[in-house]
This record gives sequence, structure tokens and C-alpha cells, in this order.
Amino acid sequence: MPDTVKQYDAVIETCRTLFINKMKDYGSAWRILRLPSLTDQIFIKAQRIRSLQQNAERKVDEGETSEFIGIINYSVMALIQLEKGVVEQPDLSLEEATKLYDEKVAITKQLMLDKNHDYGEAWRDIRVSSLTDLILQKLLRVKQIEDNQGKTLVSEGIDANYQDMINYSIFAMIHLNE
Repeated sequence: MPDTVKQYDAVIETCRTLFINKMKDYGSAWRILRLPSLTDQIFIKAQRIRSLQQNAERKVDEGETSEFIGIINYSVMALIQLEKGVVEQPDLSLEEATKLYDEKVAITKQLMLDKNHDYGEAWRDIRVSSLTDLILQKLLRVKQIEDNQGKTLVSEGIDANYQDMINYSIFAMIHLNE
């Protein structure tokens, strides 16, 4: 588990740095995005990853890693939007947004640690392509929950699905870096 924590933190640091730099460039313009818009952005990234995994030819010179980073950061933004709600104008300073980012990541990391304890790091034996498929499955679930106005009968909520997408993306990036 110590390697997992170190690897997890390294991936998050990469994602966090990009989030902060984009906040410096654009501010919190993302705060106007409704959840379905964030879900669709994540879906586009996951679909591109799947396409890259299935097709030998690439016409854009960006690989899977940048798309997984996008899934992580958009999922964190979605978790923030779930808590704070959507606004009409950007309203978060860099410091506030970074604090919220860190809070959402800490909760998601704890979920990973708890699941790793129970599952014995089974993700280490899962292929990156399977992690991509699991992310797409989670996205389809989120889209259905959104279409149901957030109501579920027996299923976990949207937040748990975003957290799983973050963790699956981090696992995929760990695999890609090994």
C-alpha cells in the first residue's frame, strides 16, 4: 500500500498543478457549468481514450494520460459543483478553489484506501482498457441519474460515481507510468 499512496499522490500533484495553472489562466469560469455539461466533458475524454486504445492511427498528438488528467479534474469540479451549486458568474478565488479541490481529493483518496483494504488492490491486475470501460459505465450511470433528476431507488449517488471515475483514472495513470 505505501507505493500506492506515493503513486496516487504523484498523479494528484500533476492534476492539481494543471488545475491551479488553468485557474490562473481562466479563473473559475467552470463554475457556470451544470452537472450534465461536466458529465459530457468527462464522457468526451473517456470516449477519446477508448478510441485511442482501439485505433492504431492518431490524428491529434495527445495520448491517454492528458485525457485521464481531464477526467480527474472535471470530476473534482463536478464534486465541487454538487456541493456549491452552479453560479451565473465565476465566484471562486484561486485559494478557495484549491482548498475545495484538496478537500474533494482527500475524501476520494480515503475512499480508495478503504476499498483497497477490502479488495486487496485488485485494480493492479485490471487492464487500462478495462478501467476505461468502467469509467464509461460510470458515466452512463451518471447520465441516467441526471435524466432521473438525481433520484435513485437503490443505487449510490452521483458523487460516488465521480469519485470512482477519479480513482479509476488515477489507477490507469499509475499503470501507464509503470
